[in-house]
This record gives sequence, C-alpha cells and structure tokens, in this order.
Amino acid sequence: MLGMVKWERELDQDVRELDGADTLAFGGVGFAGQILPETEAYRRVEQALREHPEAARKKVDRLLRKGSPAGKAYAATLLESVDPGAGRAAWERLRDDDREFTTFSGCVMGRTTLREYAAERLAGGRT
Repeated sequence: MLGMVKWERELDQDVRELDGADTLAFGGVGFAGQILPETEAYRRVEQALREHPEAARKKVDRLLRKGSPAGKAYAATLLESVDPGAGRAAWERLRDDDREFTTFSGCVMGRTTLREYAAERLAGGRT
C-alpha cells in the first residue's frame, strides 16, 4: 500500500467492499432510501473506470473471478457499462452459478441466484 496514490487506495478499498457484498442495490433502499456502503462503493468504482480505466478494469476483472455472488453481479454490471461485449460475456459465465444473494429495488428486498439474475440481464431485464 505504501507508494500508492490516494485514488488507488480508495479503489482497492471499494473493490474489497464489493468483494464481500451480500446485497445488490443500485439506489436507495428501504423507506428512508438509505444508500448502502456497497452501493456507494459501486458508484466510486464506476467513476474510477472512467478516470483510471486500465487500473480499475483489472480490479473489476478480478472481482468478477473471485468476488462474492453479489460482488460478481456488481462486476458484470460495471463491465457492461464500459464494454457491452465484455459485460455480456461476464453474464454468460455467471449463468451457471447457483449461489444466492440479496437484491433491493427501493423498498422491496428479495433473494436471487446469479443464474437467475444473469439470465434476466441477458434477456434485457433488470438494471
């Protein structure tokens, strides 16, 4: 970590947050519209992909390979936003994963598997 610039340390921290995530939420959750730490981390990694594409892409690729189920879904979504072909390939790979994670859409909490979520993304659903 010594010698790393601030954005690199922050990117590492955000990717670690996504790596351990059990919940996928892209906006506020619950009645109060609380922004979860993993949602904030997702937004910062999304920004890092624009500002430091090469370094951030390596971290996202690693997250896709080694992350939690929700972390992998975040990674595939991030890839999809910067490289639709790579995003589609990521969702194709995740279609065989039956591990579960929690989803939030506003006040509605649910559970899904990577298989189900990936199939919906490939069919053009869920954003």
